[in-house]
Amino acid sequence: MKHRLKAALGTALLGVSLAGCGLDVNAALPYKVEPGSIQAVPELAGVDVTVGSKDFTEQILLGYMAELALSAAGADVTDLTDIKGSSSSRQALLSGEVDVMWEYTGTGWINYLGNEQPVPGGEQAQYEATRKADLEQNGVVWLDYSPLNNQYGLATTEEYAAQHDLATTSDLAAFLKENPAEAVYCLETEFISRQDGFPAAENTYGLPVAQVMQFGIGAIYAAVDGGTCPIGEVFTTDGRIAGLGLRVMEDDKLAFPQYNAAITVRKEYLDAHPQIADVLQPVSDALDNETLIELNKQVDVDGREPGEVARDWMVEQGFITTPDT
Repeated sequence: MKHRLKAALGTALLGVSLAGCGLDVNAALPYKVEPGSIQAVPELAGVDVTVGSKDFTEQILLGYMAELALSAAGADVTDLTDIKGSSSSRQALLSGEVDVMWEYTGTGWINYLGNEQPVPGGEQAQYEATRKADLEQNGVVWLDYSPLNNQYGLATTEEYAAQHDLATTSDLAAFLKENPAEAVYCLETEFISRQDGFPAAENTYGLPVAQVMQFGIGAIYAAVDGGTCPIGEVFTTDGRIAGLGLRVMEDDKLAFPQYNAAITVRKEYLDAHPQIADVLQPVSDALDNETLIELNKQVDVDGREPGEVARDWMVEQGFITTPDT
């Protein structure tokens, strides 16, 4: 089935309406998409769906995945990925300028719902609390969460981890207590200060600290790889983990908040088009950290276009087909 493109005039007018909010409508999805395991859904034929995302690689990839799935199902998709900043992307969803957007449970709970501490009890507990509160307070529905969980983490090089037999943060804490001079960390300023950041790891695991070196998050990966410090803060699905051969310590005592990805949709929009959940949930269920580390790497390290990476993965999984598959 051919992906139906927006008329140029309609797109131009939409771009004008969104410009005041600092949002730019991207070009129409540049792929001819046909059904795979995601079949055409008669109720979605011709339905206008605007998909948004934040402005970092993983979010853009997830946004394209949703667009490809909805296109295969027959919806008329507008691409509004790459919105600058979490506040702008959230407001776009609430205002109706975006209909579908991936979000993270910890971000919803802390950033949008105003809570200071994560929910104890793991992924399910964090999701349930966020889902319930956001629906009650803002009319936003969270579809079932994905295994993809983009948390804070502490990482070393693979060589360092293998040399000292490190797999979990408990392993790391035990090693550092015996070798306190090794307790040198590369961390960003926000992670050092926020209670759900490094203080949570210190308190939970009793991590000793010999020195903290402050870096921007993008520079930390190279600093750990280059030996500037043995331990660094990372985001657990960042493509540079695979690109540089880093090992993330398992947060075995759940010190950090859970940031499982889930599709969010306004309740009135989902009530009008409930088939959207059936189309997107299988994609969400198929995602995990290992997958996104590799896909993020293909963009951030290998230099591929995120739309192409998302399309190829969707084809590999059998969700969609294209004329050349």
